[in-house]
Amino acid sequence: MTEQLLDIPGYQVHGRLGTGGMAEVYLATQASLHRKVAIKVLLSADDQAFSQRFIKEGHIVASLHHPSIITIYDIDQLADGRHYLAMEFVPGGDLAQHKGEVFDLPRALRIVRQVASGLAVVHGKGLVHRDIKPANILFRGDGTAVITDFGVAKEVELDTDLTQFGIAVGSPSYSSPEQAQCQALDARSDIYSLGVILLEMLTGNNPYRAANYTQTVMNHLQMDVPQLPAQLQHYQWLLERMLAKDPDERFADCNVLLASLDELTQDDPDSTRIAPALSLAKSAKGRPRTQFWVWLLVGLLLLAGATGGGYHFYRQQQISDYLARAELRLQSGSLLEPAQDNADYLFRQVLTLDANNPIALDGLARVLQARITQYLQLAEQRLADQQLLLPEDDSATHYFRQVLAWEPDNLLALAGINRVAQRYIEQSEAAYKRREFALALVLVQQGLEVEPANEQLLQLLDGHEQRVRLAQAPRRKPASVQPSAPTSVNPVKRLWNNLFD
Repeated sequence: MTEQLLDIPGYQVHGRLGTGGMAEVYLATQASLHRKVAIKVLLSADDQAFSQRFIKEGHIVASLHHPSIITIYDIDQLADGRHYLAMEFVPGGDLAQHKGEVFDLPRALRIVRQVASGLAVVHGKGLVHRDIKPANILFRGDGTAVITDFGVAKEVELDTDLTQFGIAVGSPSYSSPEQAQCQALDARSDIYSLGVILLEMLTGNNPYRAANYTQTVMNHLQMDVPQLPAQLQHYQWLLERMLAKDPDERFADCNVLLASLDELTQDDPDSTRIAPALSLAKSAKGRPRTQFWVWLLVGLLLLAGATGGGYHFYRQQQISDYLARAELRLQSGSLLEPAQDNADYLFRQVLTLDANNPIALDGLARVLQARITQYLQLAEQRLADQQLLLPEDDSATHYFRQVLAWEPDNLLALAGINRVAQRYIEQSEAAYKRREFALALVLVQQGLEVEPANEQLLQLLDGHEQRVRLAQAPRRKPASVQPSAPTSVNPVKRLWNNLFD
């Protein structure tokens, strides 16, 4: 069935890029300027409060000007009342797609610098992003990191609007200790989240992420700052400042963080520098040696000019080769492996050469659908094997949740989560019948980790203590009823009664 596209005046809509819980994003061309844009559209116009927050997000981002902050082009409303934001289309994917990958040090520091410099502008406006995580860091075609999704950004002085009610915002795996405890936030909370991202880029792992929300929060509150590998120890101090439990022990703001990065890089004996390399060009003869390099440079420029006409053809050949190989890898099921020779990687290589290549964009969408199908199959296998919640990264719950992270409205994944919860309900009821009350409570709590709003599990949790009391109360034996002895009746009295009754 062909997807029905939105009709947005002034834009030619090409297709949907993704769907979230409250909005969906489309790829479109702005007709007046012939440029590709991403259009974020609310799913419903019914929730006025959310619509106002959506508009405020647009106004916030539109007021921020920095190469590492997403650019807003337009805020308007559809004929059906839904609001939309037209923003810069960023084709390079997000940082979350590199989960588990170990970045080389220069690349990781470059991303941190770019995000920190963007956050310095955000904080300078008196705002806190509050949801710095890999999925909210996008990449342009040239590799520049771009901060997006300011849906929960808030002014520092108004931050208590949510925290006074004990509402935690942001993503638990990247939340600061004060954020996890629903306390008021400032710029240092975003610095902590960026520190977790730096740790994950350098080690390929986020050690704060646990099997459940509670343990993840406790890790942020209690876990010592992890140690970097020996070759990166020069940067351990930086990490410890960014990930300090006490905000007062962190960098005061992103400008101080950037200055410290510069100092660390200058002090690092292994850092790459331009000056020493240039000094090698000098020789004892001085000027003649310099002239040699000048003529060599001129020759190279002339050669580049002579061959420049063939560059476009060469690039098109590269794109065609990448696309052909990507299709083969997609058909063979090589979605993410082997490294640098899989469908996802090859389609993204096309986008580095042609940021708006429609075949590559469609290819990435098909890769995602293939991954969704693959994860749903894995989830069913783990469900059959009774691997409901553990291991953390290889359970039915893990795979269903991953699908929902990609496609929040996926009905199979939503139903799958509910089926896992039903398993815990069945197991807890069986434990109650065996009078294994402690086990029953653990099973109910695990079920709620899977589906926190499940009514049956909530009822089981609320009624647990009463069931235990009833089961353990001594049973009273019913009082025995002694058969009454037959009453002897005087025959004269019986005759009298019969005559006069």
